[in-house]
Amino acid sequence: MSEPQTDIIVVPARYGSSRLPGKPLLKLTGRTLLERVVANARRAASLTEGCDVVVATDDQRIADHAKEIGAGVVMTDPTLDSGTARAHAAASQLGAQPERVICLQGDAPFISPDTVAALIAVLRKSGSEVATPVFQLDWGRLDLLRAHKQNAPFSGTTCVRAEDGRALWFSKAILPALRNEKSLRDAERPSPVWQHQGLYAYTMQSLDWFVRTPPGRYEVLEGLEQLRFLEHGKTIATVPVEAQKLGLSGIDTPADLELAEAAIREMGDPFPA
Repeated sequence: MSEPQTDIIVVPARYGSSRLPGKPLLKLTGRTLLERVVANARRAASLTEGCDVVVATDDQRIADHAKEIGAGVVMTDPTLDSGTARAHAAASQLGAQPERVICLQGDAPFISPDTVAALIAVLRKSGSEVATPVFQLDWGRLDLLRAHKQNAPFSGTTCVRAEDGRALWFSKAILPALRNEKSLRDAERPSPVWQHQGLYAYTMQSLDWFVRTPPGRYEVLEGLEQLRFLEHGKTIATVPVEAQKLGLSGIDTPADLELAEAAIREMGDPFPA
């Protein structure tokens, strides 16, 4: 692997998923999930200067496959309990530590390279400690999210943003509550609800802080690790992006894999040529 550059995109890839074992090695219309994510990471790195890509894993099978597709690999401790911790461990092992770390999960093949590149650009310019993407829901998507939460209340995260783009809060509830929703709908504008896309860019300093700081009260209640930063008064920049065309950010179950394959057949394959 080449000497790490100013920024690093880390792709955490764990074999031992309880719902979908060996997930990064599963194929989606002929290409593994890991191959798809690494291709997107490489494309994002090509859109910005001074960025490299590495896979972080605790499993030799995944490491071997990463090498087959030409990706750098860092082996990490199997007891690490999150992709964020794995990304930090990988970045810490590099010969020269990067200034910024982008954590692009190995089961998220539909996050666009443009979104990843936008996070890098914002983190470099804004002085924020963390950057993450959000997209504004139109009323149809808001209705779909509400319906989805009837059966899966902890699926889908919303974000309340300040005028300058700082995150004020994240929640598994749909925020903000809309007192005069009919008049808002009649105005024919997008809903004021923003949904979070699970991707983060960190300064290395903020990532060091995160792994040595215990989870916060609301982080535990909501199950949202980004609240650790907000509970301690740190700044998260939100980056507005387009809603994903395929509608799936990650692959967690066999049903998700089937839905992804159906979406690709219907809308086309985003895998870069």
